Amino acid sequence: MTRRPLRRSSAVQLAVLGVVGLAVGRALRPFLEWRDAVVPTVSWVAAGTMLFLAGILAVLAWTTFQALHRERRTMHASRALRLLALAKASAIVTALIAGYYVGFALSFAGDLELALPRERVIRSAAAAVAALVAMAAALALERACEVPHDDEDPDRPAQA
Repeated sequence: MTRRPLRRSSAVQLAVLGVVGLAVGRALRPFLEWRDAVVPTVSWVAAGTMLFLAGILAVLAWTTFQALHRERRTMHASRALRLLALAKASAIVTALIAGYYVGFALSFAGDLELALPRERVIRSAAAAVAALVAMAAALALERACEVPHDDEDPDRPAQA
């Protein structure tokens, strides 16, 4: 078994996941209406949860970056791997969630003159934006988990 180096989450990968989420979110309303089921409303809790996750990821990214890159401290390998796994999983999931909420909002975009569809669009858009903020924080944590190189010393003068 050969080991492959762990790569950063790519923009293409996250965009594809976002499109998958968008397709699912866009298809949900017609599917539920076809099944004569009630289309769910979106709670503000969805956006709040994503913002809470974004806050946790941002704090972890900041403290990890400060410890590894500014203060040059060491970190136990298992902790670094857990943080990296959290960052990658969060980036993947938040890309899917953001796409889902955009798709769900788009499915109601033609009915904005009615109160309930307008509410669904607004709350879905808020949840999508919050998921994108969480995805940015996850990518920052992923970046913070990179092992600093010896030639990245910020106090050392640049070589010509």
